[in-house]
Amino acid sequence: MRLRARPVAPDRSRAMTHDEVAELLASDAALRERVLWTMLYETAARAEEILTLDVTDLDTVNRCATVVRKGGGRDVVYWQTRTARLLPRLIAGRKRGPLFLTDRKAKPSVALADVDPSTQHARLSYRRAATLFEEHTEKMKRGSFTLHQLRHSKLTHAAEAGASTPMLMALSRHTSVRSLAKYTRVSAEALGRWQASPDSASRRRDQ
Repeated sequence: MRLRARPVAPDRSRAMTHDEVAELLASDAALRERVLWTMLYETAARAEEILTLDVTDLDTVNRCATVVRKGGGRDVVYWQTRTARLLPRLIAGRKRGPLFLTDRKAKPSVALADVDPSTQHARLSYRRAATLFEEHTEKMKRGSFTLHQLRHSKLTHAAEAGASTPMLMALSRHTSVRSLAKYTRVSAEALGRWQASPDSASRRRDQ
């Protein structure tokens, strides 16, 4: 009798690798998804914060936006070049309304604050955004990931690049180092690179 290996559950606690993030952001996904995923990674913001953004919350000149965090407080998050290049295509001249929209017109029961006045499309929900992300990452043959892992990955990659604790706390907007700690566990590969970087003997061997 042949034994079958038990399926391994996706590891939703780890950061995505740099290669996994690069493959995701360069994929052929729809523009809306690529903007959302890129913005989530570059800002390290929570998915709920980004999905509730309106066009009027954006400061495209300074590459930042005001988000509402847990508890109702307001924070500013910053993005980088890839998001800055994609955003104008997503906004497409709209002056107000939700930033991320559904593919269909809103039902009459949807609150006006969640409907774009120019297209009559509704705000994209977290549930739909999460489903699309998990389906896409499954197709990448690298495992299924969650939207939250984009935030996790950005913080881990920043820690691996040498960002200081105060900078990481500003990026994550955590209020305690203890809360931040689980997001900044560097990988074994990153540790190996860090160990080798100042090692002159290792550099000579590689030459």
